Amino acid sequence: MPHSPSSSAQAAREVVAQRLRDLRKSAGLTVTELASRCNWHHAKTSRIENARTAPTATDIRRWCRACEVTGQAEDLIAQSLHAESMYTEWRTQVRAGLKALQDSEPRLFKDTELFRIYSSTLVPGLLQTEGYAAGILSISARFRDVPIDDSAQAARARVARSRIIHEPGHRFVFVIEEDALRHQICSTEEMAAQLGFLLTAGALPQVSLGIIPMNTADRAQWPRETFHVYDDTLVSVELISARVKITQPSEITLYLRAFEQLRTHAVYGAQARALIVKAIDALR
Repeated sequence: MPHSPSSSAQAAREVVAQRLRDLRKSAGLTVTELASRCNWHHAKTSRIENARTAPTATDIRRWCRACEVTGQAEDLIAQSLHAESMYTEWRTQVRAGLKALQDSEPRLFKDTELFRIYSSTLVPGLLQTEGYAAGILSISARFRDVPIDDSAQAARARVARSRIIHEPGHRFVFVIEEDALRHQICSTEEMAAQLGFLLTAGALPQVSLGIIPMNTADRAQWPRETFHVYDDTLVSVELISARVKITQPSEITLYLRAFEQLRTHAVYGAQARALIVKAIDALR
């Protein structure tokens, strides 16, 4: 696995920084000379070249003009925007409320044929009931000081989005840790309803639901951060501070390898249902 889920985003930033540094050196300019031509402090040049500050489109155009390579500006701008889009802070995403976040990226869901989802702590979003989702989103709203607490509406939107599991043309492979069945983040009645829904959803022909028992020995993978794989083209990793989108093929391969190893530890069918029923019984 990558040493950090945000490594792809940082690596992409560093590629842009290296290209800008190479342009400056090829032009025979010092850090101070480039800063003078761009009309900013030389410290800004150093921050950009060391990938500590992301350059704006205007910064890149000035940089290329100073190095007399204006033809490279637009390509660098596109590369820089891609790097920044890979790492999106939650505080940026929730400014318009939690419901808007549920409604984002509809094409990604529609265009994906194979969903592979691993969760170590919670029931995955596509399998959540409204009561369970509301519990999670309410906690999230309080933790992130969301200016608009629309967690109830967001929960309904999440459930509506989850109807995709009933649409033709999609397959879903879920692997969750047994712990995810035990974390009670909503009322006992709502938690029981959520676990009951898992029994139903797990029986759908287009859904594979695997549960890794807590007493699994000789694991090839320890419990990892929650991640979603969309076909073989994108991995989305959820951190406390941000969501990281990974598109680098070599890193996607690592996540797929980890997913397959985690999947071998899971139980399915009657054994999985037995773990869910056990979790329901523990609520009483």
